[in-house]
Amino acid sequence: MKPATTSTAADSEVASDEEYAEKLRLLSEGSVHRHFDPYKDVDWDNPDYAVDVGAERWILPSVNDMIAKHPWYQNLPIDQQIAIGKYRMANIVKVGQQLECVLISGMALYNYSVPNGSPEFEYCTHEMIEEHNHNLMFQEMIDRIGMDVRGLGWPLRELKFLGALMASWFPNIFFMIVVAGEEPVDHVQKQLLRSSEDIHPIVRNVMSVHLAEEARHISFAHAFLKKHVSGSSRLGKFGLSLVMPIIMRWIGYAIVVPSRAFFAEFDIPDRVRRQMFYSADAARFISDYFDDARVLANDVGLMNPVAKVVWKILRIDGRLSRHRSEPQRDAT
Repeated sequence: MKPATTSTAADSEVASDEEYAEKLRLLSEGSVHRHFDPYKDVDWDNPDYAVDVGAERWILPSVNDMIAKHPWYQNLPIDQQIAIGKYRMANIVKVGQQLECVLISGMALYNYSVPNGSPEFEYCTHEMIEEHNHNLMFQEMIDRIGMDVRGLGWPLRELKFLGALMASWFPNIFFMIVVAGEEPVDHVQKQLLRSSEDIHPIVRNVMSVHLAEEARHISFAHAFLKKHVSGSSRLGKFGLSLVMPIIMRWIGYAIVVPSRAFFAEFDIPDRVRRQMFYSADAARFISDYFDDARVLANDVGLMNPVAKVVWKILRIDGRLSRHRSEPQRDAT
């Protein structure tokens, strides 16, 4: 696969695509007129937001957490369920923060060579600002919970620089990484907020702020790939079609599955860990996180017969949602 270039012809094509430019203009306007402040838009000083007030609200919600669904967790004393819930929520936020750092570094390098007047430069800059604010918000939440979580496990934690290199050399692959990092989190947060679970207000408020802006970020990543993948050669598209499910599986599971430090911290047996995250039931549950990613792959011509086999082997195949973030419904 040949590294992407920022040739004059390619830049001119982006600038002349009125539909793509208009979409990015609208996204940028949204960032200007509808953005959040991490210290003003989360009610940190609300007495009900104190971490230990209503501590049972830290018990993991069974609606969207494989740990919460497992009998091992359900049979623990309440205080241990609360401790695991705090750690789990703080660690998910830490993972999100680390992935935002990769996104920011990659977009900064991508912007380095974007030509003057490009709608991509303006929107990427808005998005980086929003991601910095998300990171401030996430760190405030982690600090208030008071657990020294590590976030991503090895090897992603050690290979963090690869994201920025991909943005410079293979931007299509970089924005696949962006989709892989954002789609599962978006799915989990929407599912939780749509439920009637009594979750801690810090979590609810932080998720609400994050979701509101993340919708723009996901929309841009989809639009970028639809625009740029279409210009790839047939061989290039075939290569991307095989890379995409691998990235989704690798990054997606890194978000959903805690690092081994978590299991060691709470003496969770390996047998239970495998049942929680690597059973057939867990695979079906996690594959739902990739509904929108599969639609994207299909829309940009990356869901060929060989690619479908790769999605299936990785156990992240499944239906194509009719619209983004379509709620899952049990068959009746």
